[in-house]
Amino acid sequence: MSLLSRLFGGGGAGKAPQRPEPETHNDFLIFAEPAKAEGGYRIGALIEKEIGGEVKSHRMVRADTIQDHDTAVQASVAKAKALIDEQGESIFRD
Repeated sequence: MSLLSRLFGGGGAGKAPQRPEPETHNDFLIFAEPAKAEGGYRIGALIEKEIGGEVKSHRMVRADTIQDHDTAVQASVAKAKALIDEQGESIFRD
């Protein structure tokens, strides 16, 4: 693929980003989504739960950065579990 193709979006068209496999905790789904940041990966996750027939979601982002992606995934899941244990369904309040 040429440099120009990469700059203007060629080559990757039609490919949707693959969603990570969720981990379940207390009926919540946790999708670890560490984000690339300076010095490593910023801890982050998408937390979802079906409540009353509607899927509610909360995007958790933390300032912590970890150098290794796999370790950042593990830390993201651990932080999401702690948040769920502390706040439960109240994390979905607007």
